[in-house]
Amino acid sequence: MPTVSIDKEKCKGCGLCVHACPKKVLALMEQELNSKGYHPAAPVRQEDCIGCAVCGLFCPDVAITVTR
Repeated sequence: MPTVSIDKEKCKGCGLCVHACPKKVLALMEQELNSKGYHPAAPVRQEDCIGCAVCGLFCPDVAITVTR
């Protein structure tokens, strides 16, 4: 099963990965802030991940790793 990992400290909460994911695996964590004051993205439906890694391609901060 593929796994999505996000480095919350690198994430600036732009939401590009959230919109790029075809399975809607990711979401911005509205109730959480990283040390820079951004709402980071996080996998909320990990079980639906197909391992396409489109989220990682769209991430301008290189904060996402997809392991297959």
